[in-house]
Amino acid sequence: MEKTAWIFSYKLKKNINEETFIELTQKLHDEIISKAKGFISWEHYLQGDIWTDFVLWETEEDANNATTIGKGKEVTNNFYACIQMNTCRALISKRIKKY
Repeated sequence: MEKTAWIFSYKLKKNINEETFIELTQKLHDEIISKAKGFISWEHYLQGDIWTDFVLWETEEDANNATTIGKGKEVTNNFYACIQMNTCRALISKRIKKY
């Protein structure tokens, strides 16, 4: 089975600073995401005001199953409250080949 990535791009709400967002992301990572079956890593990238996250999973099944693990939890809601949801784009992509 090939590794699979969540790939998200989004903008933060105007009233959210980078430091606060990183703290909330770390909390979500520590409490929810990193404990999910098949989790490998989560990386943030930033170009201008557009954030891109790469969250890597062992399998496509793990990535798909993890989409609902934090649903309804305060830590998850706090993370998403930082994001302009109308700017959010998401993919779940299976690796085909690594060069």
